[in-house]
Amino acid sequence: MELGFVGLGRMGSAMVKRLLRGGHRVVVYNRSEEKVKEMVKEGADGASSLAEMVGMLKQPRVVWLMVPAGEATEKTYQDVLALLSSGDTIIEGGNALYKDSIRRAKTAAEKGCYFLDAGTSGGIWGLENGYCLMVGGDEEAFRVAEPIFRSLAPEGGYARVGESGAGHFLKMVHNGIEYGLLQAYAEGFELLQSSPFKPDLAKIAALWNKGSVVRSWLLELAERALEKEPDLAGIRGYVEDSGEGRWFAKEAVDLGVPAPVITLSLQARFLSRQEDSFAAKWIAALRQEFGGHKLFSHSVTGE
Repeated sequence: MELGFVGLGRMGSAMVKRLLRGGHRVVVYNRSEEKVKEMVKEGADGASSLAEMVGMLKQPRVVWLMVPAGEATEKTYQDVLALLSSGDTIIEGGNALYKDSIRRAKTAAEKGCYFLDAGTSGGIWGLENGYCLMVGGDEEAFRVAEPIFRSLAPEGGYARVGESGAGHFLKMVHNGIEYGLLQAYAEGFELLQSSPFKPDLAKIAALWNKGSVVRSWLLELAERALEKEPDLAGIRGYVEDSGEGRWFAKEAVDLGVPAPVITLSLQARFLSRQEDSFAAKWIAALRQEFGGHKLFSHSVTGE
């Protein structure tokens, strides 16, 4: 089938390549002309504007959005919806807040259009391995777009998981779990690194991937990273978050669901960005006041 595709970042470009390999006609648009030209070389049809992209598609049209969450997604969604007609479908594959997806589905329905929220997981490995797709929205629209999902996903790697918003809700929970898993591995390997045994961490990651209960794809990636740089000395311990962990923590509070591990893993990411924590200074100062404990200056710690 054919579709329009907006957003040619690392994931977007890889998804377009996978769709082209699946035999689909893909009309691409991106703010950067260079990205469009790159995809044209791969076999896509390029458009210089959203309007041109929509005009190059036959009705009923399907347009996939793969742009950063927040204002960029909202503006692109509104601009594309204004160009579509009754019966057309927008698929939003970025990391959007599920409540925004519910609202967007309602707005699209008012114009007679469909909206599918497709939580997408697979990262930079998706081109080779396929993407896990968690799709929320109208079942009829899902069936129309199913050839797209089938090409993007590995076998059994896509599903309609509920009404509008369900796809992005699942992706939020998925990423929250990812936060917790990463933090658990990080803490375990830090303890190994500090132990008197000084084990080969890459070797341990490989060992645990052979039959242990903690084996996983993340551990396979850990093995690769540790083989490249065993002590990770060249990497700064600054960990960004893209929003889903915050949404997860807030949703857990709103629903009264205890989620201490994932919430604390989010807090650990915040902590990683503090070069000189005021809270740590506060504790050190008070320990010195009540117990005479030693204070350390920047010169002593080597900062």
